[in-house]
Amino acid sequence: MADPEGAERNSAVGASSAAERIDALIAGDGFVALAASLALRKALGAQARILIAAEPSRRAARDGRAFAIAPSSRRLLCDLGVWEKLDDEAQPILDITVTDSRLDDTVRPSLLSFASDPREERALAHMVEAEALLAALDAKAQSEGIGRIAHRVTAVTAEASHAGIACGPTRKLAASLVVAADGGRSICRDLARIGWISWKYDQLGLTAVVSHEREHHGRAYEHFLPGGPFAILPLKGRRSSIVWAENPREAKRLLALTESELVGEVARRFGHALGRLGMGSPLFSYPLGFGVARAFTAQRLALIGDAAHLVHPVAGQGLNLGFRDVAALAEAVGEAARLGLDPGSAHVLASYQRMRRFDTTAMGATTDGLVKLFSNNSAPLRALRDLSLGIVDRLPFAKRFLLREAAGGVEHSNP
Repeated sequence: MADPEGAERNSAVGASSAAERIDALIAGDGFVALAASLALRKALGAQARILIAAEPSRRAARDGRAFAIAPSSRRLLCDLGVWEKLDDEAQPILDITVTDSRLDDTVRPSLLSFASDPREERALAHMVEAEALLAALDAKAQSEGIGRIAHRVTAVTAEASHAGIACGPTRKLAASLVVAADGGRSICRDLARIGWISWKYDQLGLTAVVSHEREHHGRAYEHFLPGGPFAILPLKGRRSSIVWAENPREAKRLLALTESELVGEVARRFGHALGRLGMGSPLFSYPLGFGVARAFTAQRLALIGDAAHLVHPVAGQGLNLGFRDVAALAEAVGEAARLGLDPGSAHVLASYQRMRRFDTTAMGATTDGLVKLFSNNSAPLRALRDLSLGIVDRLPFAKRFLLREAAGGVEHSNP
């Protein structure tokens, strides 16, 4: 790996005699980064020195976001001792209804549905608000003695026995493993000269929390509208998270509305099944795009989360993919630790990449295809996709396959 700012800094960083020795450094301090620090703590043991490096940020997470935590992600959070802090705040998703309609259609018939099996008490997923998830991960990392550096990584150079790292103007480290969890614009990925394949969608993502007068009973909706998918995801109480995509011009118009005007626009998309609506948070926006790294590893470096892949939120799998990265990396590192091997060795990193490349590529292709198929108002395409959804709805094995993939490999016995 090389630092584009010059070889002189790399030379200084590479001098392990002047650097503080640690076992692992995680670049970034978001959801996936914090989970990775906890998973590596478990894999490497209490004696391991693990640090997180990120500039102080306003991570209040009060931006209307909530996440559908898949069963595989819930299992990871349970293993890390985080879920116990979230169990009371997590809302189970008990069934999902998919429709395909125009914005002003008064009736939106269900074309595809999924239901949990009440005999097994297994939810399809659990909704957790971002603020609660971040607080639980943060508190657990502090209790596990995960150290923090209030600077981003500015240089990385790989040696035979370690990676030399510079954080900010003065901090020098030598780590067996560097984990890049520093987002879609990953500095570590750039320093490693790993290629990035990406494109932008002609859409903005919009998210907010809404209140409603009727109970949702744990039901989620995915309305495919001409402007993009509109998801209604149940939260605790008579509240739901809405996540949808619109073309930039329409999104900017919506963001400029008064609260009462916005409620009307949301109601057009939301429907009237849950009664009168109110805004439980402001409306927030973010750009939408696709991205995937040409490699998930370099010497002494592993990419995870958005640093490795970005997907459209149409399937709600972005964070879950990141958590699957964490689980795979921890498995590879843990196996090496049990055998007394170097956790940042080429063998460990190759094992991690083998576990993650296919899953990520398949999910990226699926979400990209869904966006292109459903975000339009073409009558022939609409007829084709409605027919396809109807066929899938009548094939139990196809529904089981889709649920298993969305769950991260967890089988649901009754679709």
